[in-house]
Amino acid sequence: MIRLLSDYPLYQLRVALKGSQPAIWRRFQVKKETTLLKLHRVLQVVMGWQNYHLHEFRIGDLSFGEPFPDSDFIDERTIKLTQIAPSGTLTFEYIYDFGDGWQHEVTVEKGVDKQAGIHYPVLIEGARACPPEDVGGIGGYASFLKAIGNRRHPEHTQYLEWIGGQFDPEAFDLQAVNRELSRLR
Repeated sequence: MIRLLSDYPLYQLRVALKGSQPAIWRRFQVKKETTLLKLHRVLQVVMGWQNYHLHEFRIGDLSFGEPFPDSDFIDERTIKLTQIAPSGTLTFEYIYDFGDGWQHEVTVEKGVDKQAGIHYPVLIEGARACPPEDVGGIGGYASFLKAIGNRRHPEHTQYLEWIGGQFDPEAFDLQAVNRELSRLR
């Protein structure tokens, strides 16, 4: 018997930061009844953002987010993953920080069964550190990496002081992220 995506209790998703080279990405599993608001909170944790800024989900021609005056957002608190991806894979966009414009591609990859002893949401793999908040988007992040990687760069010391002394763009700690996710449960 063929199982549809909606037959599974969990969805496996992959998120990738658009424009990052090499790619900054995460793969995680969430309950299929997760609302877009909860998904936003999960994305903040798995990517390493601090939830300082506004966000939006773009699915087809529709925009979902936290409704506020003069916005055209559909209320993300009322929409569940099962409603946007009821029977198959789906790719959509998650935008965080309208100033820096961090664009993420989110893909609902497949349905999965629960495993004993695992608490959801759970991060299962990923690569590279999330850029620092307020670094200026993908272009600003590239400039930041160039400056901290070259001791003779005129902004080297300033950027290192701003970031707190050091930054490793390759750093990724799966266990630390899952500890943080456990606080969402």
